[in-house]
Amino acid sequence: MPIELKMPALSPTMEEGTLAKWLVKEGDKVASGDILAEIETDKATMEFEAVDEGTVARILVPEGSEGVKVGAPIAILAGEGEDASAATPPKADTAAPAPPKPAAEPKADAIPKSAPPPQAPVETPAAPPQPAATPARAEGDRVKASPLARRLAQAQNIDLSKVQGSGPGGRVVRADIDAAAGKAPATAPTAAPSQAVAPALGTHLVMPGPIEQGIPHEEVKLSNIRKTIARRLTEAKQQVPHIYLTVDIQLDALLKLRTELNAGLESRGVKLSVNDLLIKALAQALAEVPECNVAFAGDHMLKYNRADISVAVSIPAGLITPIIVGADTKSVSAISTEMKELAVLARDGKLQPQQYQGGTASLSNMGMYGIKQFEAVINPPQGMIMAIGAGEKRPYVINDSLQIATVMSATGSFDHRAIDGADGAKLMQAFKRLVENPLGMLA
Repeated sequence: MPIELKMPALSPTMEEGTLAKWLVKEGDKVASGDILAEIETDKATMEFEAVDEGTVARILVPEGSEGVKVGAPIAILAGEGEDASAATPPKADTAAPAPPKPAAEPKADAIPKSAPPPQAPVETPAAPPQPAATPARAEGDRVKASPLARRLAQAQNIDLSKVQGSGPGGRVVRADIDAAAGKAPATAPTAAPSQAVAPALGTHLVMPGPIEQGIPHEEVKLSNIRKTIARRLTEAKQQVPHIYLTVDIQLDALLKLRTELNAGLESRGVKLSVNDLLIKALAQALAEVPECNVAFAGDHMLKYNRADISVAVSIPAGLITPIIVGADTKSVSAISTEMKELAVLARDGKLQPQQYQGGTASLSNMGMYGIKQFEAVINPPQGMIMAIGAGEKRPYVINDSLQIATVMSATGSFDHRAIDGADGAKLMQAFKRLVENPLGMLA
């Protein structure tokens, strides 16, 4: 009996996915464990393996299809000895959702003869414009018109006060000028710049939108990852009351220790980055100040016994946060090796759900871009995120004397529902101490 291959749930939160690419075609024989397709979830692109063996009888969902619900049939597999050509697709009510139909064309009699092309302003009315011979406005009334309509009226010697506007609030738009001229939309006039763009004195300036200005652009379809980023960050800023605490931290001791450690680790092929040491420092600070290693959960809080640090990594599709599990108890060399492996998987879109889901706190470092200071958005349900700026030479008071030191600014964003300002300040104090006295992290 033919077997239905269904869209798998590749993560606990996955409800739908994009069938990014088929790696087999109809008629191919597959065995258990063969990779059939690549599926894009809300976080990564993952491989879909065959569980049974047989022949791919029919592909129901073409590659590139978005919004395929979990459990929806995507292909049919014919078993051994079965006629692949005889396999029939499932009933319509169980099939994968069909792509949305394009919007129906409006009836011909609903389109004005002078309807503008797609580059026309968005305020173009769908109903036929009113005839130009309409009652004139009272003397002294201001004529409301879009900048494009004014330019077209000037080029065609049309009196705007005699044109009835069909835009919002009676505003004259391009379609009204075209109707008054009795012809198709004209190209914007090639008058002198001062005549083409300068409105009459007293005219209310209305900033045109991108379409009205004719700015060249293209539409870029959002990936599932980008949609998820947009949704989660919007929810975070709307629902999580952020409190921000910033400290300046001297880096010279940490930079010196890093140089010494890299010299000793060279034979093992390990090269520590400043970020590796900061991950360790944040994890150790959370262990010292457990009041900040928490998550708000409605009518209760979750207090974590381990510091799992989510590290922001920029990828072509957006941003993802692979996790260093138990960073408070791992050596810096182990953190460095693991972080490099996770970063490669993240950029290739090959992270497994357990490698990016969870985490008790996050770290985002934009110092490599020369950013001095920034405030990061908390990644719910976590209670805090540490934002790291660039290390730079600054005047700095050392032992009551003004000297030049390498200093960076670090800003902690805290969920004020779960973490009080005083506890957040203790965490920032511990983080600063560990970075400025880095041998304490290695003890």
